Amino acid sequence: MSSSHSQNMKIGIVGFGTFGQFLAKTIIKQGHTITATSRSDYSHLCLQMGIHFFRDMSAFLDAGNDVILLCTSILSLAEVMRSMPLTCLKRPTLFVDVLSVKEHPRNLLLRTLPGELDILCTHPMFGPISGKDGWKDLTFMYDKVRIQDEAKCSRFLQIFETEGCRMVEMSCEEHDKAAARSQFITHTIGRTLGEMDIRSTPIDTKGFETLVQLKETTMKCSFDLYSGLFTHNRFAIQELENLEHALFKVKEMLVQMMKEEQGQEKTES
Repeated sequence: MSSSHSQNMKIGIVGFGTFGQFLAKTIIKQGHTITATSRSDYSHLCLQMGIHFFRDMSAFLDAGNDVILLCTSILSLAEVMRSMPLTCLKRPTLFVDVLSVKEHPRNLLLRTLPGELDILCTHPMFGPISGKDGWKDLTFMYDKVRIQDEAKCSRFLQIFETEGCRMVEMSCEEHDKAAARSQFITHTIGRTLGEMDIRSTPIDTKGFETLVQLKETTMKCSFDLYSGLFTHNRFAIQELENLEHALFKVKEMLVQMMKEEQGQEKTES
């Protein structure tokens, strides 16, 4: 389903890695125009996709984008924002981030961007693997941090509504609290299983197959992403401590039961 011509926007993607490319494919299908810039040279790929790729940040900002879509890594966002000569912007622009943490980009964009530039913090709770067959019923979280042009913001959100996403509006703080207990813990368990080097066996249960799949999916993600989920989410440290405490408690319960059983065996003998 495509947007009508009047709703079409020019969207500039900053950071044209795997996730930026993933979003661009669907955005283009809806009839929007895409420009892109990135640390690596994606000019050949962009040429194939019908996207104007800019090596120079000034020229990219001067291209008259309606929306700047920040698809950088969590760890590199601050450096990217420092590299932007914002005076090159030709019009009031909506800045949107898609990072997996939310308070960090919100605070950074509020500090960096002048008041006339709008800020929408988002987190598509899916990626190239989970969204390979479409985005229907997949969750898209957003927080209208500073919005003056409601129409432009709505047109951008409509990209995800059109694809059937489950739209969830929540504050950046609420997101990070929930993500620390869900996404960060998921990555932590997956990384831990990776360190244990668990592998399939001839007698796998369905539950163990799920764990192996979790390990493999998690280990495909960069360690920079995992580090960013921890470093830039103030709630993550508490969840890591909760996990450590829970593991210790489970171990304690097992050891206690083993001692009781051994004591009972001695009594019976």
